[in-house]
Amino acid sequence: MARIPKVIAVVFLVVLLSACATFYQKTYQVQSNIAGGNFEKAEKLLANDTKWAENNHRVLYFMNRGVVSFMMNDYRESIKFLNQADYYIEDYSKNYGWEALSMISNPMVKPYRPEDFESVMVHFYKSLAFLALNDYEGALVEARRVNIRLQQLNDKYKDHKNKYQRDAFAHNLMGMIYEAAGDYNDAFIAYRNALEIYETDYKELFGLEPPRQLKEDLLRAAKKTGFEDKVSFYENKFNVQSPPALKSNQGELVVFWLNGMGPVKEEWQITISNYGMSNGVVALGNQEMGLHYTYSANSLSSRERAAFKDLSFLRVAFPRYRERFPVFSNGRITANGETIPFEQAQDINKIAFQSLKDRMVRELGNSLLRLATKRAMEELAANENENLGTIVSIINAMTEKADTRNWQSLPYSVSYARIPLPAGQQTIDLSFSGRNSVNDQITVDIQPGKTSFFTYHTMTSTSF
Repeated sequence: MARIPKVIAVVFLVVLLSACATFYQKTYQVQSNIAGGNFEKAEKLLANDTKWAENNHRVLYFMNRGVVSFMMNDYRESIKFLNQADYYIEDYSKNYGWEALSMISNPMVKPYRPEDFESVMVHFYKSLAFLALNDYEGALVEARRVNIRLQQLNDKYKDHKNKYQRDAFAHNLMGMIYEAAGDYNDAFIAYRNALEIYETDYKELFGLEPPRQLKEDLLRAAKKTGFEDKVSFYENKFNVQSPPALKSNQGELVVFWLNGMGPVKEEWQITISNYGMSNGVVALGNQEMGLHYTYSANSLSSRERAAFKDLSFLRVAFPRYRERFPVFSNGRITANGETIPFEQAQDINKIAFQSLKDRMVRELGNSLLRLATKRAMEELAANENENLGTIVSIINAMTEKADTRNWQSLPYSVSYARIPLPAGQQTIDLSFSGRNSVNDQITVDIQPGKTSFFTYHTMTSTSF
């Protein structure tokens, strides 16, 4: 038996070692500081890591810097970094040939193309940052861009479009901003659109019902606009009474609760069986997962067709998410003798899982024949020359690697609560419970007749 040359063995060892580390493990120091609330340390690590800013992960670099700046209440810097991330996302869209999952070259050597929902979350954070700066127009532009971006993405997919095509929380947020700006007609329309998406898409895909607060906001906007028939219709539909109008010396506070940490990617292997070639058609699939693909063999050379006869199965590397469960599952705000529970408005964790599932269905079928052909040729090469087969095997090992990069500093979910308060400086009690419990206080300045917005983070999650 021929011996493997020493250089080949060394290369193979390097490949194996590099394949073991996920992107999460490679960036653990930054991510652990973000998760632990050590934002200054995370910011310093990011600022000093110029290679990350310049290499194929640069869009993730600016996404993370945008989140860290947001958490440090440096909203203008946050917008600047997120604008830079948005630039690279747009640049990727112009070079859409990078989009398909490559089974021939290592996807980690390509510029990272964010998952569709990650592209959307850039605008979500920018909208919250503009709100913190009391820039309603800027906040509205970004909230609108959430659904525009989703539509643009899905228009590019001929088959197997994303099931996450509309964002209920983006419409809900638009309603809040319109209402805060005194535009009750557009607020009513935005709230109504949000309600429809919660009742259909979100209920079916994510098991998320419309928040009660949304129903009250819709009723209040209808009443302010003079749509009395709509008020009666929705009061009967919801079995909810319209909320009382604010008193002359009152304002409102909306608190967004960003809870936990979103999922991280890891690599997994899917076994694909070769069902054989019949009548000029190659059949590949996995019965347990319900995957079945057929391809015309006309594009294969006679040598490739012969190689397929000896191929029984192959393993495909694909990323999958691992959930990081938040420690807190319930929260509430208390002020002025009133306690309001937080209601979940966005399940980012479930959106992430659904988006990746849709991408897998869309990309796996298009790429499978190329990988199967490559594996078949590897076996054929090994039969003819063992060393040649080893070299081909190493090349395949280098390229059969899932892309485990993702935006790891996103929250697990977004909840919110709205509470009327007397004008002036007010102290708000926050309490969160679940596996652990914690209490905190925030101080806000309430203006009569105005809506103030505040974002609060609890990032404690189970370890990965």
